[in-house]
Amino acid sequence: MEVKLRKKHPEIKRLDNYAEVVCGPFGTEITLEDYQEAGVPLLRISNITAEGTVDETDLAFLNPAKAMRLASTQVRPNDLVVSQRGTLGMPAVVPASYPVWNISANLIAISNVKELLPDFVQLYISTRAGSFQLERTQSGQVQAKITTEDVASILIPLLLPPVQREMVGDMEAARESRRRKLVEADALLSGLDAFILDQLGITLPDSGNRLAYAMPLSGIQNSKQIGADYFHPERINALRSIQKARNAKRAARLEDIVDFLREFSKEYEPAQYLGLANVQSNTGELAETTEEPGKGQASIFKKGDVLFARLRPYLNKVWLAERDGICSTEFHVIRIKEEVDDLLPDYLAAVLRSSVIVAQTKHMMTGNTHPRLAHEDVVDLLIPIPDSKTQREIVDELRKRRLESRRLREEAAQEWEAAKACFEAKLLGGEVAQ
Repeated sequence: MEVKLRKKHPEIKRLDNYAEVVCGPFGTEITLEDYQEAGVPLLRISNITAEGTVDETDLAFLNPAKAMRLASTQVRPNDLVVSQRGTLGMPAVVPASYPVWNISANLIAISNVKELLPDFVQLYISTRAGSFQLERTQSGQVQAKITTEDVASILIPLLLPPVQREMVGDMEAARESRRRKLVEADALLSGLDAFILDQLGITLPDSGNRLAYAMPLSGIQNSKQIGADYFHPERINALRSIQKARNAKRAARLEDIVDFLREFSKEYEPAQYLGLANVQSNTGELAETTEEPGKGQASIFKKGDVLFARLRPYLNKVWLAERDGICSTEFHVIRIKEEVDDLLPDYLAAVLRSSVIVAQTKHMMTGNTHPRLAHEDVVDLLIPIPDSKTQREIVDELRKRRLESRRLREEAAQEWEAAKACFEAKLLGGEVAQ
């Protein structure tokens, strides 16, 4: 790759010929105690997305006096930052949302860029034409890391400004097309909850975040729990809405319609294992993850079983098993009873991740450190069961949206990879980088 770049661009130079490359502050310079809700924004690795943009939804801020003491590592709009750890070498252009930013110890700053467009530098480093140079310099035994010198030594060609603008423009157009398709794909799946409730004829009232509410004594005398949260209006309203659902022929306790399976194994291949991180929230789609497979005991499931998460942050992680396998014990593994002949597994999985079920489960958690849905509570979840026709309509719409969402995502990924290959081909004189 480097030979091809030098052949095409004899005047290729190190990145530090075009910009200043500075590492972030020492790790001890900024601690959690320094974080506050306003002030000078602090860029962290968690703010750098996989596609090289800055996510500002979870920014931490520093006191201006503290930020000024670290002025030598500050960045400004149109500077760049590169991650030293995590997604190694993923660069991002600093946005114009704030006039000045501080950076964490795990970032490297590329500032005062001259002769090159910042967006061109970002694209160059993130495509194979530049990233291969960082990959071969990664160091660190326990956790791979790149250094300031690694970034400074990246060889980058100086193209004419019109050529840079054209290449950046083509990539921005491809990125926008990709963004639109991903938004459309997300919208198809995010609208499923509203569709399911509409098909069932369920309207959930706004229960608000009420801190005080009343229940008659008769309503709690035979209850398994006495905790106030158990009688939260959101849960009570969900139960009443199911009982009044216009298009549900009946409502059933989960224990009355499914068996809870408790088969375990300690011997399995990592490829068989399904963890919580492998199942997307809200959609039930599978996702790739770098999370290590679990060790020790795992639950056995069969094709057609439903995996239902126990932990609070993942209550709508529900997967209809498309194969036999092994999963984390943080899933309930459930299977429709043989005698229940009016319930489709696909429908059960879909309704379990719906808001009318989550409204029940979020107020039935036990434990402080890792709140979870205990077996004695999950058995009492109230499930609306419509007629077979309505179930089929819901399942068919779910499958239709999933297929279209997958198509859009695959198309977006293919177009983006093609755009990057084109970018590299222009750098290498019409030859796609290998």
